Amino acid sequence: MSVSLTASRRWCCRRARRTAANFYFSFLTLPRRQRVDTCVLYAFMRTTDDLGDNPSLSAADRLQALDHWEADVDSALGKGPVEHPCLPALTDLVSRHAIPPEHLKAVINGVRMDQETVRFATFDELQNYAYHVAGAVGLCCIHIWGFSDQRAIDRAVECGLAFQLTNILRDLAEDVQHNRVYLPQQDLVRFEYTGEDLAEHRYDDRFRALMRFQVERARTYYDRSSELLEYLSPTARPVLKSMLRIYGELLTEIEKRDYDVFRSRIRLPTWKKLMISADELLRKRGTPRPSDP
Repeated sequence: MSVSLTASRRWCCRRARRTAANFYFSFLTLPRRQRVDTCVLYAFMRTTDDLGDNPSLSAADRLQALDHWEADVDSALGKGPVEHPCLPALTDLVSRHAIPPEHLKAVINGVRMDQETVRFATFDELQNYAYHVAGAVGLCCIHIWGFSDQRAIDRAVECGLAFQLTNILRDLAEDVQHNRVYLPQQDLVRFEYTGEDLAEHRYDDRFRALMRFQVERARTYYDRSSELLEYLSPTARPVLKSMLRIYGELLTEIEKRDYDVFRSRIRLPTWKKLMISADELLRKRGTPRPSDP
């Protein structure tokens, strides 16, 4: 199968529109070329995640599928045969923006980590995992969007960590059903809450204290991530602002529920995500908003 670069980009954009629930509306704030490139990166991430989450395969088969995917990516980047519809656009993306291939490999390795029983003894171990599945993605993003200061590298990794911590808190109930406990064991011990409590969805004072601590920790990384704005190219600042606001709203929703993430999945309505992105786009263009005098 031979896929043209144009067809590959279109495939990636369609994939992003269908599946990038919390990100796609933020992408709309980017200039068209950067928006397409960001969709290509997202399509790579989504394809990798889907291989690792395929419920029809055993863990061993999912690992094998990830091995094949990594070999396909290596082949494409090395100008070898290309089969998957994402790969022509991904190869072009990496070349034009000088994205280090090890960032892509880190994402694949992060999904590999999810194929085993997930337990982290310490926050440092969780940070290492978050670097692979989110921080490395942030590094790819700043290469696409453009940055002017090497301090952007650390801030991009911390931004990925902030988003991943939010995902972990939102998805606690779902993840524990798949034998994945991302909260550090040292934190569970500190608040006298156990993995068994989590599996049983025990919602009590211990759990609320644990969650309050986790939300406050995540917010510290959001605060540090905001420093990235001054290092990004001006055209990219609205997309980061949108992402920070959308994910920050998820944390706020968790707090509004008094940290009860067991009742139902935390999500933002589409209209709210669209409103946030539109607001940042209007700010970028200097258009007066309804709230402006």
